[in-house]
Amino acid sequence: MTPVSSIQLHPLGHADVRRRQEHRGRLLVQAGNACARYQDKHLKNLQCKRVQCDEIWAFCYSKDKNVPSDKLGKFGFGSVWTWVAIDADTTLICSMVGNRDAQAAFAFIEDLASRIESRIQLTTDGHAPYLLAVDGAFGADVDYAMLVNIYGETAEAEKRYSPAECIGAQKMQITGSPDPKHISTRLRRAPEPHDADAHAPFHPANQWLQQEA
Repeated sequence: MTPVSSIQLHPLGHADVRRRQEHRGRLLVQAGNACARYQDKHLKNLQCKRVQCDEIWAFCYSKDKNVPSDKLGKFGFGSVWTWVAIDADTTLICSMVGNRDAQAAFAFIEDLASRIESRIQLTTDGHAPYLLAVDGAFGADVDYAMLVNIYGETAEAEKRYSPAECIGAQKMQITGSPDPKHISTRLRRAPEPHDADAHAPFHPANQWLQQEA
């Protein structure tokens, strides 16, 4: 075994770093296109019963407060949101990445509605753009409720490092007759490494995406 002290590290030049970044970027684009093709081919005429929607925050390049002035308002700089719709019974997921605005909400909900054949119970959080988006995509053919989180005050010293604490939630019936016991946006977690199914064989969808990518 080669002693650690004798290993020579060669720092990457700017050109090497740029090539690696471009390579990763191309792989991400290919994977995203493969996912989109898979969804369009297979996720249609779905017989879902209960669907939960939520948005997951992340950022590209930097957080909003650190985005340079010449890049403000451009997609891919600052906050990005993954809009997630999950079947509460099968954990089937349909998602998209975008801004957290009305345009993204309409695109997300219209896409969801186009893939579902049955009447569903739909739960979203209290994000206001959902109201018009759901009405426009589903009309009265949905049992829709909002689960509005209630947040407490966070100590000034903690605001910089963590979000406000959720101290409760209010269920709001919007359309139809949603079953109160199924009003939820508590998406199921991914399996941990020690879970029994964490090392299960690839689902056919995963194999298809690998081939497409």
